Amino acid sequence: MKVIATYNIKGGVGKTSTAVNLAYLAAHHGYQTLVWDLDPQGASSYYFRIKPKVKGGSKGLIAGKRELDGLIKGTDFDNLDLLPADFSFRNLDLVLDERKKPTQRLQKLLKPLADEYDFIFLDCPPNITLLSEAVFEASDILLSPLIPTTLSLRTLEQLKRFIKDNKLKHLELIPFFSMADRRKKMHREIIEHLSEEHPDVLATVIPYASDIEQMGIKRMPLAAYSKKGRSIEAYDALWQEILRRI
Repeated sequence: MKVIATYNIKGGVGKTSTAVNLAYLAAHHGYQTLVWDLDPQGASSYYFRIKPKVKGGSKGLIAGKRELDGLIKGTDFDNLDLLPADFSFRNLDLVLDERKKPTQRLQKLLKPLADEYDFIFLDCPPNITLLSEAVFEASDILLSPLIPTTLSLRTLEQLKRFIKDNKLKHLELIPFFSMADRRKKMHREIIEHLSEEHPDVLATVIPYASDIEQMGIKRMPLAAYSKKGRSIEAYDALWQEILRRI
């Protein structure tokens, strides 16, 4: 089982669309796949047409009163399940802070699922918080989408520094460009510059495109309603590149 967290310090960079689309591709290729929607806004849950509600809320979940497998919902797609969000997840930092070894709590919750799933995607809220630290401990891969702006380098450096300072040697950070508009000179220059400065950035670039925005209307992964196009090809290339990396 590989746990892949889609994460960035910044919001609005394409974390949810990445988690939803890559999870769909993994499931489509026969991997048993789970998405855990950790964002109280519940965007992943919305895309999969599942009500964002967890019985017992975050407190019951973190306290161990509910096992994860009893909360998991099936989606409309083969091999793909969802653990929905709950609005109480906005208090997850406070709930974790009340527990012993809070940063290890998510890892403990996920461990029993190792025999059931090949991939677990964690769709994470932004910022570095106690929940983020728990996500880092539980994950094998931190998949970080970067919009090609002047702040990209800064947030990437912050994330790398945090991982190094906290000795998270098990965690592989995999950054890639998201929501890129190659018509913009600044986007092209930043992609070129940052790729040179950080050779670990994936070669695949996810475009800023209207068909990805349609996910909010269609309420399903991109490849489930559109069979061809630049964005589908990009997500498929991204998934293949991640598989080669891991």
